[in-house]
Amino acid sequence: MTLDLLEASGFHGVESDMRSIGETARTSGLTVSALRFYDRAGVLVPAVVDPDNGYRWYSVQQVDQARLVAGLRRVGMPVADIAAVLRADRAVAHELLDRHLRRLEDGLADARRELSRVHTLLDTQENPMTTVTLSRAVLAAALGSVRFAVGHDPELPMLAGVLVDADADGVTFVATDRYRMAIHREPATVDGPATRLIAPASWVDRLRNHPEQDEPVSLQLKKVEIEAVGDGWTIKDTPLAYDYPDYRRAVQTRTVAGSPRRASVDAAALRATVSGAPRVVHSYEGVDHELAVLAVDAEGRIDVVGAEEWRAGQDRHVAVNREFLLEALSAVSEGQLVLELDGPIRPLAVRRPADDRAYSLLMPVKP
Repeated sequence: MTLDLLEASGFHGVESDMRSIGETARTSGLTVSALRFYDRAGVLVPAVVDPDNGYRWYSVQQVDQARLVAGLRRVGMPVADIAAVLRADRAVAHELLDRHLRRLEDGLADARRELSRVHTLLDTQENPMTTVTLSRAVLAAALGSVRFAVGHDPELPMLAGVLVDADADGVTFVATDRYRMAIHREPATVDGPATRLIAPASWVDRLRNHPEQDEPVSLQLKKVEIEAVGDGWTIKDTPLAYDYPDYRRAVQTRTVAGSPRRASVDAAALRATVSGAPRVVHSYEGVDHELAVLAVDAEGRIDVVGAEEWRAGQDRHVAVNREFLLEALSAVSEGQLVLELDGPIRPLAVRRPADDRAYSLLMPVKP
């Protein structure tokens, strides 16, 4: 477009760097129809409009603004917010962009949760049943050894129950709140395909509180229902409609980590020692947490130390949430336990001697 043509259209003195709507569209990545829409919406109004033929002309600065509009349109920013970004100074514009990014991140988290639920609902269109049979006492002990680690974070609803993972050789019960994990594996009679579902914590508690009898119990596992059946009684509920994290990765990491230091301890004695040890307080995200700081001495005994020793020798000690450790000690067993310590950044394992079917993993805390 030349100055002469502009002047011939009646716009004397208009600068020669004006761009037609077609050129602006090609340069910015917006379509011609989109530019017309943003003109009508008052977001990007052309610098010049020919009164005779309605042709729109844009300045070089407006071409740059059109590129901004195209980018913001691609990330789904509302029209009113796009207009606000164009009008704002740089600091305010960046704040508006950050606010939109937070909305996108929140929406993505919601979408992931909803798609997880939809995946599970799709699976229920085919609804085979798997039956796991084991004794009432064994089932109660297995659920009791993992229940303490069930999560309570409303942002992680998939952790608000116990995973029941059944295969041809038996059943594994798993609970985690991200900071600790409890796993209990039991051989059992399994009839049906391998299946995994999340039993609600309320179902687990009802089953654990049911009057104990020396009888076999059948767990009937379906995508739409989990049911425990005994002699004249049944306890059923709806599984949580989410995908559970892959607990096997934590197990594999523990297996290949090497040869951790092991200490045999009496559960009751260690609980008493931890309960009576000096308080070590650690602040995380503005919240104070009480820790238990452990080390293995030269004789292979567990030593519980205070804050000064921890900070002075953090490479030799393992610090974990004090309450979590006490719960893990109570859940696994009375009598002798084995603690496996593999440095200050690997999980602390708590298990029974010569028994790897049931154990707890506690995430460490660094000063």
